[in-house]
Amino acid sequence: MEKTNITTAFILDGYRITKNLGVIRGVTVRSRSVFGNIGASFQTLFGGNITIYTQLCERAREEAFQLMCAEATRQGANAIIGMRYDANEVMAGVTEVLAYGTGVVVEKI
Repeated sequence: MEKTNITTAFILDGYRITKNLGVIRGVTVRSRSVFGNIGASFQTLFGGNITIYTQLCERAREEAFQLMCAEATRQGANAIIGMRYDANEVMAGVTEVLAYGTGVVVEKI
């Protein structure tokens, strides 16, 4: 699925929705490693961006996004509208990242 056919809006400019397939989602659950926590602890001493956690979060979002796209393709969608992310801590140090939206079939106007 093309990333250009994924939007946080509820319409896709230049396209008409011909079929609504419902909620599409991709979920991943990630934990921080002991080494990552130690490295992040050192970074917090100096303040600013904690790059180790930033990279972990970005990898988790990208994985959830790719899983969502694969699920949309499996269900026959060629676009996703209303796309969002959500994250929840499952337990200390373990986070669930969810990418979700509405799978649709669109055709060019």
